[in-house]
Amino acid sequence: MPVLPGAEPFRHEGGEVGVLLCHGFTGSPQSLRPWARYLAERGLTVSLPLLPGHGTRWEDMQLTGWQDWYAEVDRELRILRERCAQVFVAGLSMGGALALRLAAKHGATVQGVAVVNPAGKVHGLSAYALPVARHLVRTTKGIASDIAREGSAELGYDRVPLHAAHSLRNFFKLVDGELPQVTQPLLLLRSPRDHVVPPADSARILGRVSSTDVTEVLLEQSYHVATLDHDADRIFEESFAFIGRLAPSVGKEGTTAGG
Repeated sequence: MPVLPGAEPFRHEGGEVGVLLCHGFTGSPQSLRPWARYLAERGLTVSLPLLPGHGTRWEDMQLTGWQDWYAEVDRELRILRERCAQVFVAGLSMGGALALRLAAKHGATVQGVAVVNPAGKVHGLSAYALPVARHLVRTTKGIASDIAREGSAELGYDRVPLHAAHSLRNFFKLVDGELPQVTQPLLLLRSPRDHVVPPADSARILGRVSSTDVTEVLLEQSYHVATLDHDADRIFEESFAFIGRLAPSVGKEGTTAGG
């Protein structure tokens, strides 16, 4: 299936500091493209892959699972590591969980983690019904475009394939068990008014990681897809400052934060 216009992956060859951006469940690189461009314009090497089963139609996603999504970002991280002296991982929602697992698995080769409204659990009674329901019902209503900003929209599926949701639930359980292995500096940005991921997910992540350098930023004006919302610029600026603090060469190559 052809990729939806706007859902294409984004790559930029910049300096010796690289950033891998991971998009969310049923979403696409479109939700993180402004963030990727911001970092690329400031001299960083940026990779924003399209996860398997995403960016086309939900029927394609029905055939994929967390192993496929994780394998894609793991491969991209390895490519970045060969290309760059220092590498950071970042993500939105499920992409945040992918980034945290990369940090847990790759250890000291990942310099830092930045996550926006990271998801850590499939909530509600429906989560417990998934193992059976997925064989009876193919989809449920979509979760895309939870955005406060007028005129801003996320390019994502309007249906959630239940086989994929069941796999996501298993992935979250796996990541939850691996969170203590995350030791890198962590920047966690979250929206108090998020209609997709509750505050409990961020609280659990903050409580379970072993990172000692932790910064939490509240995005008061945004909903779940904060990277396309009122606080987008704040996310971009905070993440660039976070990377710059940990990778001193940032800003000394290419353009600076001032543009």
